[in-house]
Amino acid sequence: MKLAVIGLGCWGLVLTEMLTDNFDEVTGWSRPEDLSEELKLYKKTSKPYEIQLKDKVQITTDMKQAISGADVILLVVATSATRIVCEQLKAAGIKKEQILVNASKGIELPSLKRMSEVIRDVLPEQRLVILSGPTLAEEVLNKCPTAACVASEDSETSKIAQKLLNVKGRFRLYTNDDVIGVELGGALKNVIAIAAGFIDELNMGDNARGALLTRGMAEIVRVSVILGANPSTLWGLSGMGDLIATCSSPLSRNHRVGAMLAQGKKIDDILNELGSVAEGVKTSRAICELAEKLNIDAPLSSAIYEAVYSRENSKEIFLNLMNRQLKGEENFGARR
Repeated sequence: MKLAVIGLGCWGLVLTEMLTDNFDEVTGWSRPEDLSEELKLYKKTSKPYEIQLKDKVQITTDMKQAISGADVILLVVATSATRIVCEQLKAAGIKKEQILVNASKGIELPSLKRMSEVIRDVLPEQRLVILSGPTLAEEVLNKCPTAACVASEDSETSKIAQKLLNVKGRFRLYTNDDVIGVELGGALKNVIAIAAGFIDELNMGDNARGALLTRGMAEIVRVSVILGANPSTLWGLSGMGDLIATCSSPLSRNHRVGAMLAQGKKIDDILNELGSVAEGVKTSRAICELAEKLNIDAPLSSAIYEAVYSRENSKEIFLNLMNRQLKGEENFGARR
């Protein structure tokens, strides 16, 4: 059995390290400009933390070589690069029976499409699985146990992915057939995580965080259900599970974005300082555009978008949420 990992950023490397023993062959692919000499020569990296890959892992910049003979292809690239990398997979001769597992969480701009929709645009007949859940990379690397879900429209495909990617005692996988809900839960929670980092940095308290998570989840459900998700999915691993982990931990890049916004830093400086992708930044724009298009109330996401992209006082933007018109608390999962 062979695994190909497409994208050797932080999460791609952690997945490669964790899953190596599940496969006879493992190949990691990266663009030449993203491949460090340290990784190329010694199969290790020290940034943002140390990862040492095993000798049997092969590193390449040749897409055709990477995916040739692979039973599972893990796609772990930034959402903004998903379409172009899928075009490269197509040009490299990906076979429709190979299982493609997407592990990135976000929404494409300006199309406002979920990642599975982007992939289907390019590879319409591909066996496709979405991997999502509370998976903070550093904790996974440190062998802290977690669970996630593998979602596919084809139950046989998700069960195969579940069996091949499950790691006993470390990475427990559940199958799910609600691709829409799993994708939106994983993408939209990143936006709320920015707000969580903000209120934590300003010591607004546990009550504020509890209110944020609850109202944030209400907003995620409201948007997702109108887009076709099963509301119960959002209370699972890719929804509430991922939301709690991401909003509670400074290990989350999106949480750190919020904290730095609270310090008065500008978004361009924040992203340069992070040196890695924080998908919630672009997703905040995507959800606001979706909400406007579908006439959905999304005040939290709107506030986060304004805080990220405006030069106004971010604290005032968030505090203004407390002064909105009073309303009733909706029944979670009900269509509105």
